[in-house]
Amino acid sequence: MAKRSALINVMVRAAERAGRALIRDFGEIEQLQVSRKGPGDFVTNADLKAEQIVRRELQHARPDYGFLMEESGRHKGTDPHHTWIVDPLDGTTNFMHGLPHFCVSIALSRDDDIVAGVIFDPIKDEVFWAEKNIGAYLNSRRLRVSGRKQLSEALLATGIPFGIHEGTSTGADFLKQLDAVMERIAGVRRFGSAALDLAYVAAGRYDGYWENGLNPWDVAAGLILVREAGGFATEINGARYEIGARNILATNDGLQETLIDLLSGRS
Repeated sequence: MAKRSALINVMVRAAERAGRALIRDFGEIEQLQVSRKGPGDFVTNADLKAEQIVRRELQHARPDYGFLMEESGRHKGTDPHHTWIVDPLDGTTNFMHGLPHFCVSIALSRDDDIVAGVIFDPIKDEVFWAEKNIGAYLNSRRLRVSGRKQLSEALLATGIPFGIHEGTSTGADFLKQLDAVMERIAGVRRFGSAALDLAYVAAGRYDGYWENGLNPWDVAAGLILVREAGGFATEINGARYEIGARNILATNDGLQETLIDLLSGRS
């Protein structure tokens, strides 16, 4: 059984407490008050409450660390080297529609390098976690990315840009990418949670995942999960992914170059 560090225990405790609050609100979905933030991007009372729980828990354990949070933005800490990157409810649209596929995502950045990540799926009671040079785990089981090398056998995940119907450049890029891969692979799934998509790549459930138009809190925890599970996370053009990049491709070494070429329009 994998022994979790004190740091990971802090992160898991915060994620689980926020997740339990989400479960309670999920059971009363019709009573949620909802405000519109933008096309396809909603915030609920559940989002805000979960974020407050995560911040309180993490601040209690590491009072000097800063925060970068989806709902409330950036908060500088007295420690300039460490920042928590938090999405308290990744999969908000699923949550609002009663679809049981969402999670709490927490990562720790040290001097812009992600050193730990936790993704908690409260519906399935699955805790994905990783720490730099320690490995990636699902609960206590070690994770490895899939070993598939044939594109025809590969199952990929993606996210559909919200502006696709408006003729945006992001939407146009996505349609080209989707067209390039669809005839070559076993299938594409769009489940609506970038963090869980990355966790599933780390677990070998998906053979790869790509998406455009992302924010740091969407991918920070999943990034270290994929890398610690033996996978690769880059920008779609093959450049090394760094926090702040707007697109990502995560996969194994057997499919990486082929997918980069396909998604970048090189083949």
